[in-house]
Amino acid sequence: MNSKILELKKQFENELSSIKDLSELESVRVSYLGKKGSVTDLLKGMKELSNEEKKSFGQAVNELKGAVAEKIAEKTEELKALQVQKEIELMPEFDLSMPARLTRGSYHPITLVQRQCEQIFKSMGFTVEDYSEVVTDYECFESVNIPKDHPARDMQDTYYLTNGQLLKSQTSAAQNAILRKYKKSLVEDGVPIKAIFPGRCFRNEATDNCHENTFFQMEGMMVDKDISISNLIYFMKTMLSEVFQKDIKVRLRPGFFPFVEPGFELDISCLICGGEGCSSCKHSGWLELCPCGMIHPEVLRMGGIDPEEYTGFAFGLGLTRLVMMKYGISDIRDLNSGSLKVMSQFTDDAE
Repeated sequence: MNSKILELKKQFENELSSIKDLSELESVRVSYLGKKGSVTDLLKGMKELSNEEKKSFGQAVNELKGAVAEKIAEKTEELKALQVQKEIELMPEFDLSMPARLTRGSYHPITLVQRQCEQIFKSMGFTVEDYSEVVTDYECFESVNIPKDHPARDMQDTYYLTNGQLLKSQTSAAQNAILRKYKKSLVEDGVPIKAIFPGRCFRNEATDNCHENTFFQMEGMMVDKDISISNLIYFMKTMLSEVFQKDIKVRLRPGFFPFVEPGFELDISCLICGGEGCSSCKHSGWLELCPCGMIHPEVLRMGGIDPEEYTGFAFGLGLTRLVMMKYGISDIRDLNSGSLKVMSQFTDDAE
């Protein structure tokens, strides 16, 4: 029986030496180590042996099996290395010192306009703040004068989370924290609170040309003594003229928002249709851009600021709609589409 083992081993070594690729090697592996392979077949003759012979023969077969497996593993690595070397040899020659040919990417248009607005407001003395997208009910509603039973909650279809928190439905959710952060410098040092806080917002609503369930806003506020609506109009018109590099026709109309009193809607003449009327402006010639107004006394009070001594304005600039006007985008859904064809047309003109 041992002669069969030696014969099979020699046969295997001869076949292994002539193998040229991995597919041939796999065929040899199966023919020797498979369920019906030659090494496995050796064990079938053990029934004719004595118990002592079975023990020594079984050990010899196992040693052959291990040797075959080891040789196949070595051959596999050898053939893989040869395959890699062949691929390298087939590659065209190139100069490692040559500069890479890369297509320059571009920022998302919302990023471009947000950066531009941040620079404009910074130049007017505003600080830029950041805030979480996941907030509490108190931050998003109660701290801005919208208690649990307030009808204004019906104006927003909010995404609530299982832990009791919610996805920020408005950038106003940061107002209370910003007021408290700068209260000391306002009251003790007489430094006005001037801050903007851009961010992504979420509302569960149907999408169309000018509505999305995920959009971007930029909240802004200024608090000091003797602040009035004229201050609000000045800063907004300055910002818009800088963004569009021309005077923009705006209008203020009364609007109800629990966190401001009085409250307004700031509209701009639709730049897509030139005020003639289109689907983006619902054929009115005007596009709602910015809910705004004088900060409600109760909001100031919850921020730790005396409304008898201080006043302020706040606005919630629709960054996404501002982008549509700046770049002539007629469908808001394009901005969240992830389409490289749409996004690649924009260049970083904000820097």
